Amino acid sequence: MLKDITAILIHYKDQAVLNKALTSLEKITSRLKSIIVLQERENPLRHEYNWSAPIQYIPIEGNDVGETMNHTIDRINSSYVLFLQETDYLSPTIHVDSLQLSEPTAVLGTSYHNQNIVIHHPLLVRTSFLKKQPFLSNRQLPFNEALFPAWLSDVENSIISFKEDLVRRTRKNTSTTTLEKQKVLQKYQFEKTNTNHPSLSVVISTYNMEKYVETAVVSCFLQNEQLDQILIMDDGSTDNSYRRLKCWDDGKHVMAFTKHNGGKARALNALLPHVTSEFVLELDADDWLDSDAVSVIKKQLSQLPEDVSVLYGNLRKWKQLTEDVLFKRVAKGTHVRGKDDLLSYRFPLGPRIYRTSSLKSEGGFPVIPFENGRMYEDVSVLNRLIKNFRFQYHDFSVYNVREHKESITKSNLSNWNDFIKTLK
Repeated sequence: MLKDITAILIHYKDQAVLNKALTSLEKITSRLKSIIVLQERENPLRHEYNWSAPIQYIPIEGNDVGETMNHTIDRINSSYVLFLQETDYLSPTIHVDSLQLSEPTAVLGTSYHNQNIVIHHPLLVRTSFLKKQPFLSNRQLPFNEALFPAWLSDVENSIISFKEDLVRRTRKNTSTTTLEKQKVLQKYQFEKTNTNHPSLSVVISTYNMEKYVETAVVSCFLQNEQLDQILIMDDGSTDNSYRRLKCWDDGKHVMAFTKHNGGKARALNALLPHVTSEFVLELDADDWLDSDAVSVIKKQLSQLPEDVSVLYGNLRKWKQLTEDVLFKRVAKGTHVRGKDDLLSYRFPLGPRIYRTSSLKSEGGFPVIPFENGRMYEDVSVLNRLIKNFRFQYHDFSVYNVREHKESITKSNLSNWNDFIKTLK
C-alpha cells in the first residue's frame, strides 16, 4: 500500500502520553510515510521505540504553533496529513481503511466529548488543501486550543466528513478554565446565518497592543454572521500594530487607519464618520468576541425600543498568563436606569453596543479636560447618553475581557475618584 500519510503530533507535554500516541500509529504503519512531533524548545521529548517511519522533532518557532505548522506543511510531500494533539491516540479499533477521503471531501473530522460539550477537530486532511488553507497564528487566537476549531470553522461543510471513535484521549481535563474554553470553542461550530437587519459594525481603537489586537480583529472575522464593517484606528502606536492591521484592510468591509496619538476618545471619534451601520459595538484591542456575538447581539437589537441608545450584557473575564489565559468569572450586568446607577456600576459596563444615530447626535465620545480625554472615555460617553436616552441590559455573554499588566485603565485605578468628581 502507498505510504501517503504524514502524522503531526502537537502539544504533547508528557513522555508517556507521547509514547502512547506514537505507538497507536502502528495501526496505520502501512500508509505512514513520516511522523513530525512539534514541541516546545524548553520541554523536548523523545521516543526510543525502534520505529519504521522516520520521526522528526521540530521546535515550535516563537511558541507559535500555527505559523510553525504552516511552515512545516509547506515542506510535506505526502498526500495527507494526520493530526493528533495533547493526549490523543488512535483508537485500537481503527483500521487503515477508515482513513479515506473521496472527492470532493478534503477533511475527515472527529469529535471530542467532555461532559456535555462536543468539539470538532480535523483528523485527516489533504495536504494540497492545507497549503491553500493555512492555520491562524497564536497572536490571532485567544488561546492555543482554538487552533483547530477556528481553522475548521472556515472550511466549507460540504468538503468535511465526520467519523466517531477514530481517536481517544489518555485523559480528560475538567478544570474550570478548560471547560470554559471549550464552551467558547463549541461556538465555532454554529451554523452560518445572515440577517440583513439591523446592521452592526465594530470599532476598535488600539495603542501599542501588537501582542493582542489581531486576536480582537480575527474574532470579528470568525463570526457565524458577518459584521457590516470592521473599523480600526491605530492611535499612533510605536510598535508594529499598524503594519499588522494594514494587512487586514480591504478598503471596504475592513478599514484600518492611523493617526497621531491623542487618546481613545479622539481615536474612536475619528472612526465615527465612517460608520454606516445602525448600531456599533466598541471592541477593546486586547479583548475578543465569541464567534456567535453578532448573531446574538442582532437578535437583541431587532427588538430594541427606539429610545434605547445602548445595549449591554455580561463580560467573561480572563487573566493573561505568560503564554495562556486563565478563566476568572462571568461578570453579570445589572440594569442602569439613571446616572446614579451608572456611577455606582461595577465598571466596565459592556459589551457596549451603541445606536449610531444617538452616538453621533451627542457628538461622539467626549474629550474631557480630565487627563486630556485619555481615560474613562466609556464612562464619559455613557454619562452623556444617559441624560437623553435609556440603556437596556440583556443576559448574554459573548464578550471576553483580557486582564493584563499592560492595561492603561488597570494601572490608573487610583484616578477613578478624581475622574468621578469631574462628571456633570
